[in-house]
Amino acid sequence: MDLSDRTMTITRVIAAPVAVVWGAWWNADSLPRWWGPEGFSCRTARIDLREGGEWLFDMIGPDGAVWPNHHRYGRVIPGAQIDYALHAGEDGPKHADATALFEEVPEGTRITLTMVFNSAEEWAQAKGFGAEELGLQTLGKLAARIGAA
Repeated sequence: MDLSDRTMTITRVIAAPVAVVWGAWWNADSLPRWWGPEGFSCRTARIDLREGGEWLFDMIGPDGAVWPNHHRYGRVIPGAQIDYALHAGEDGPKHADATALFEEVPEGTRITLTMVFNSAEEWAQAKGFGAEELGLQTLGKLAARIGAA
């Protein structure tokens, strides 16, 4: 099955070891502090970072707009991979399946975030509002959080 018309991939190298980058991502205290684009914050209702766990949260934009989110975690390979489904709010419709890969490279850690949207139309909508740039901003906030920006 060809998924190219509905797949978005964002990559960034962070100048820190995989263990440090993973630790900032897969940590219930740290994750909400950096997740989201510049100017956005997170308000967490529940967070259970494990295979089969979930993170229920609102992203709050700089204008005060609230974006309900619900990540449901699938397979987790510690230090290497996190698979999760992105839902629009608690038990809301799923709009994408995501995978975050963590790879050691000479410069530090390469993170590859891949999102497969339900349809080409949803992918186009996400691309249209700048999801790729916003995702890069999010990874930039992660780098800043660990002092590797």
